[in-house]
Amino acid sequence: MLHKEFDFNYHNTNFYGQYWQAKTNDAVVILVHGMGEHSSRYANFIVPKFIENNISVMSYDQFGHGKTEGKRGHNPSYEAVLDCVQIVGEKAHSTFGNTPTFLYGHSMGANVIINYVLSRSNNFVGAIATSPFLKLAFQPPAWKLAVGRILQKIGPSITMGNELDVTAISRDKTEVQKYIDDPLVHDKISANYSLTFMKKGIWAIEHAAQLTIPMLLVHGTGDKLISYKATEEFVKNSNGKSSLKLFENGFHELHNDICKEEMFNTVLNWIKIQLKNPS
Repeated sequence: MLHKEFDFNYHNTNFYGQYWQAKTNDAVVILVHGMGEHSSRYANFIVPKFIENNISVMSYDQFGHGKTEGKRGHNPSYEAVLDCVQIVGEKAHSTFGNTPTFLYGHSMGANVIINYVLSRSNNFVGAIATSPFLKLAFQPPAWKLAVGRILQKIGPSITMGNELDVTAISRDKTEVQKYIDDPLVHDKISANYSLTFMKKGIWAIEHAAQLTIPMLLVHGTGDKLISYKATEEFVKNSNGKSSLKLFENGFHELHNDICKEEMFNTVLNWIKIQLKNPS
């Protein structure tokens, strides 16, 4: 396995990126991480599993996250967030040529890749969305939403704590502790990530029928952070263009949960099917 780092500059921001190249490239996965975390959190399980199966992985730290420059938990606009997917997609093409390429997004990252394929032309073979942030599994305090709307108008870069219950990410306590101890993980969030992503999640559900490439969505029924019911709604609205696998009692980070092997095999088998039967 070859591991290389790269960077790119966009919107006056220097982005951190990295990729892991398998000895034989049957496919490439562009991985988009979730809220408050970073791309290297996938280097312990997901990335090695893909590499073992001849699938290379390219990823990057989003606006306000990880080793990418800029204020923690803030982005300049939703369209700028989507633009980064295109930039990294072009990087993947220049690195791996015409190898079949998939998008893979978790939570907030899944919101990004879903909206990307719904609203922009692309050449991806398929997309995988894990625990997609389409709707929250809880109702935020009304006062906080009101404050967020005001701040988005008068001070869009102002951040607040995201109030994430870290124990809800996994049933594996070791993984929860790793999250807590990770110096690159943060709990900051601006309205451009919270309110805007909530709106875009609803938009995606309402426009799921516009899906033009195969999509696999996986979600745990025990997710206390993001609604799996909203994921079901998206799949229903996609008119057979997407498929769903629910994991009974699975928590938010299925790739770090006790069902992670089953979850990965579900993803891997789906990718193999797409490679055999390209649409």
